[in-house]
Amino acid sequence: MRNVLPALRAERRWSQQALADALGVSRQTIISIERGRFDPSLPLAFRMAQVLERPIEDIFSPDDDPAVT
Repeated sequence: MRNVLPALRAERRWSQQALADALGVSRQTIISIERGRFDPSLPLAFRMAQVLERPIEDIFSPDDDPAVT
């Protein structure tokens, strides 16, 4: 699954640690999600959407989605 977490964090000037703290997860979890090594659980994806004030579809897309580069 692809994601735009680094860009959304940059918009808010948040570090990986700041996002991790807001979500109640480790910084390593954020790193793994951003690098595509780990897909978040559905509850975590919903928390991310809430914290980032974006629909889940704006944050994550399937690997085969040509709209995301």
